[in-house]
Amino acid sequence: MAGTKAVAMGGGTGLPLVLSCLSSAGFDVSAVVAMADDGGSSGRLRRDLGVLPPGDVRNCLVALAEQGNPLAEVFQYRFPAGEGLAGHAVGNLVLAALQDLRGDFARAVQDAARMLGARGRVLPCTLADTTLHAETESGRAIVGQARIAHSEERVRRVFLDPQDAPAYFPALEAIRHADFVVIGPGSLFTSVVPNLLVAGMTQALNESRGRVVYVCNVANQRGETHGMDAYDHVQALRAHGLDRLDVVVVHDTEASAPAAGIEPVEAGSAVRSRIAAEGIEGVAADVVDASNPRHHDPALLCAALRRLA
Repeated sequence: MAGTKAVAMGGGTGLPLVLSCLSSAGFDVSAVVAMADDGGSSGRLRRDLGVLPPGDVRNCLVALAEQGNPLAEVFQYRFPAGEGLAGHAVGNLVLAALQDLRGDFARAVQDAARMLGARGRVLPCTLADTTLHAETESGRAIVGQARIAHSEERVRRVFLDPQDAPAYFPALEAIRHADFVVIGPGSLFTSVVPNLLVAGMTQALNESRGRVVYVCNVANQRGETHGMDAYDHVQALRAHGLDRLDVVVVHDTEASAPAAGIEPVEAGSAVRSRIAAEGIEGVAADVVDASNPRHHDPALLCAALRRLA
């Protein structure tokens, strides 16, 4: 895969997984990272220091760090106690400090990437300070990414404030020139869709020279996506402006019984037929992590993506 340009887009825990896979396969990889996080350490730093959310960016930098770089472990260390420190990851504090020193979050990320010997680029989807809003199925309004993620009710749509927040230009260029674009997996409305909401992003995806692949979640999230099948996930992306989608990777729910207490994203043959009727190739594979069935198995997902690439 040397010389092949790949972009992974998303946020949360799914994006670093895909980045590790693409990097290990030899792709020239870039991450496009959602910037709506306002919970946990990132949320506190946003409120206290006025910085952009560093958490998802930090995880991507660590996923791309050169093997054996001792700073990778340090970046992920989270203080268990201490007034003002408890819950903060060291890498979040480093990125906040670099933003203050450089006066620019993009430069801060570049400096951190050099520290870690990152084998690829990590690109915020926007440098604007944005707030994620949601409307639930009943019409209730929710403000803030963290609150939306814990909604007891299924989400109908999300939008950013300001709604005209511009995409980070290098992120747009990476997508336009990519040979392979992977969207997801990740929380649909709070990690994946926010990338699509910044101005210019869906146009760049439409213009990309490579295949655009969506990795659908293997399990629904209580509230946020309750009751949604894989076709519903695709339609949610389309409702938020994504016209271009070439392939959807789903877990073959007909091949395994659901784990207790888990609501799988249904992706049987009938659901895949509805996706195919939209002109999108549906690829079904056994990609669930047997030990943690809410998530993808890294090796199985990596194998599926390599076959597609």
